[in-house]
Amino acid sequence: MTDADDATRPIGSPRAGLPPVPGAPRSTGRRGSTSATGAGSRRPRPFAAVLAWTVANTVVPGTAFLAAGRRRLGAAVLAVFLLLVGAAAWLATRGQRTALRIAVDTVQLRWLLAGVVVVAVLWVAVVVFGYRTLMPRPASRGRHAVGALLVAALVAAVGYPAYLVGQFAVAQTGLIDAVFAEDRQSATVVDEPDPFGDQERVNVLLLGGDGGEGRDGVRTDTVIVASIDTDTGDTVLFSLPRNLEDLPFPEDSPLHDVYPDGFDAGSESESLLNAVYRNGPAAYPDILGPTDDPGADFLKLGVGEALGLDIDYYVLVNLDGFARLVDALGGITVNVNYYVPINGDPGTGELPDDYIAPGPDQHMDGRRALDFARGRFGLTDYDRMDRQRCTIDAIIDEADPLTLLQDYQELASATRDIVSTDIPRSALQDFVELGDRVKDGEVTSVVFDNTVIDPAYPDYDAMRLIVLAAVSPPAASPGSSAPSTPSTPSTPAGTPPAAGEQPAAEPIAEIGNACAYDPEQAAAAVAAGEPPSKAG
Repeated sequence: MTDADDATRPIGSPRAGLPPVPGAPRSTGRRGSTSATGAGSRRPRPFAAVLAWTVANTVVPGTAFLAAGRRRLGAAVLAVFLLLVGAAAWLATRGQRTALRIAVDTVQLRWLLAGVVVVAVLWVAVVVFGYRTLMPRPASRGRHAVGALLVAALVAAVGYPAYLVGQFAVAQTGLIDAVFAEDRQSATVVDEPDPFGDQERVNVLLLGGDGGEGRDGVRTDTVIVASIDTDTGDTVLFSLPRNLEDLPFPEDSPLHDVYPDGFDAGSESESLLNAVYRNGPAAYPDILGPTDDPGADFLKLGVGEALGLDIDYYVLVNLDGFARLVDALGGITVNVNYYVPINGDPGTGELPDDYIAPGPDQHMDGRRALDFARGRFGLTDYDRMDRQRCTIDAIIDEADPLTLLQDYQELASATRDIVSTDIPRSALQDFVELGDRVKDGEVTSVVFDNTVIDPAYPDYDAMRLIVLAAVSPPAASPGSSAPSTPSTPSTPAGTPPAAGEQPAAEPIAEIGNACAYDPEQAAAAVAAGEPPSKAG
């Protein structure tokens, strides 16, 4: 070989006969390129695979980075995602109490809202940058357009749940601020850090007011006391007739000084139980001191004295907006055992517009549920009291977590407009836990109808004995017998209530008994025919 041969040999090519350097890439004959198996060029990822990995990265963040070879980043993102999933699973199962506490704390709700926004933004960033990491370059405009549409759809899929959670947090914060205002004053509630303390029972006065357009003031035609066992959630509902007279007040209350013989507003019709809320504060507006709802304080003191209970709190629901609450729950389901009038005026004899016919498991929207709870023409106040308790029971059954979450914004808006209470914000967490126990507890009912008391001349001592037996039944012991509650002859099953007449019943009974469907009673009502109405 001559020097000329050496001079013409390509620079950088191995000498003939010499073995290749171990690990060196083989020449392809093109400058600066390597083989397909080398590290310098990987086979482009198919576009379909890019789209699939982008979807997977949205569902399980971090997988796109792992697929692209960015293992540290992918592992970090995946670890954070798994921690968030674990926390959410814990809150939904063993941490439900913590979740409920967050839901009634406006400060924690605002932190939740901020956290949701941060997580949503980071999740969107992972989706976008994961796609960009996977997408080969260059790519056609068509592929870029398809990829952009997919990423936009995935971003929306991530953002919408975050938007719903944000709406929930905002609605819940607004509800708490409106209904449980921190500056609310009460003459009968002391705001304490531990509101229940060692109480075995919490007593809540439930009022249904008829305030609304065209009505003069508010009359509380529905008066029920819910006495709740704080340990088990077992609840006794004490229903009082709206025409109860001579409501007493505690001797140590200034109300006893002005009403020593019971509530009296000058005439019988204005001195009934349903008139106390309006007429008491009208006559003595400042007698109890600073309060935002003197009518409720009047009733808490009076009803508590009548039943021998300390009424802790009240909740007033304006029946004029009750229909919105039921609609927000998606309706309620009740049994109807006799014709229930829709409207009508017993005082003037104006006939009802129509009737709700007997039948089992009737699903009612808000308007129809209100008609069911209020109908009285041709019946009695006691019939209406039964249906109102059944309506409350149906609302409890309908208020499952899924329903509340799906329609929470509407539900919160309706509640904010129609509910007032003196439950302090500091007691909310305790009430949330107690409400969870009530859902699983036993609900019984005591109805003070005309088979138990005479509303015009009530025996309050006898009423207190009935209440005592209902809330603290004595344990049976040898040689002793439990004191019995007053009993009255019962009307045979299947007999429909006649106008102005109330079937006798035991004072203490399972609420489900009054609300159950009675096919014989319903059949008898249908056989008797629909009562007269404007509809004919």
